[in-house]
Amino acid sequence: MIDLHSHILPGIDDGSKSLEMSLDMARIAVADGIKVMACTPHIYPGLYMNDSAGIKAARDALQAALDEHGIALQLTTGADVHLVPGLVKGLRAGVVPSLHGTRYVLLEPPHHVAPPRFAELVFDLVANGYTPVITHPERLTWVETHYATFVELTRQGAWMQVTAGALTGVFGTGAKYWGERFVGEGLTHILASDAHSSGRRIPVLSEGLAVAERLLGREEAQLLVQGRPSAIMNDLPPGQVAPLPASRQKAWGGASWLRRLLRR
Repeated sequence: MIDLHSHILPGIDDGSKSLEMSLDMARIAVADGIKVMACTPHIYPGLYMNDSAGIKAARDALQAALDEHGIALQLTTGADVHLVPGLVKGLRAGVVPSLHGTRYVLLEPPHHVAPPRFAELVFDLVANGYTPVITHPERLTWVETHYATFVELTRQGAWMQVTAGALTGVFGTGAKYWGERFVGEGLTHILASDAHSSGRRIPVLSEGLAVAERLLGREEAQLLVQGRPSAIMNDLPPGQVAPLPASRQKAWGGASWLRRLLRR
């Protein structure tokens, strides 16, 4: 499997706190069947001032440590990029890294407040030749009132990344419901771990994959952790990648949202 969202680099953001923790995270990932992992620390002006050069240097150092310890995990680079002014300029200048140097960019919306002109800003990335991969929409506090916006963004060319742990309840019942809905309605392009540690938020995809298989079937579920992540790393145009499955919105609509939550 390929995990394209992790905070495994030590001491660079709110993820791994030490080299030892990063090594433990890598061992957990390999044991779970993950072969490739993208190191995607936050880039948030004023808080996490990471850039392409610093992320690459940290990745190279960690890869050397993995090789030294015989941990068979291949690392690549990217960033969990916040939606800020000048993002397109930063990408074009190479200061802000895309995933594996491709047209695909991890884009993290604010967790608690819907940003003004969110859809317009996302589409601006698409219009400039990038494919934004919106991270963990299921965990945003404002997803319930803006779900239709995410549906429309997928139609306009944005991709959605659901956190594997959300499907298994790691982030609570609300995130589990919305994660299952994004996946179950065929609106999810990839699963990723968004791992931050070797404790609660670990780099495991297999458990979320099992939920996806139940919702979508094995073939589509494998696209979430192998097919589409591989296409991203090969920089295939979105039109050449396996499309999303047909919408299953009927099965999730109306009052079923409340009933499902009450049964958990």
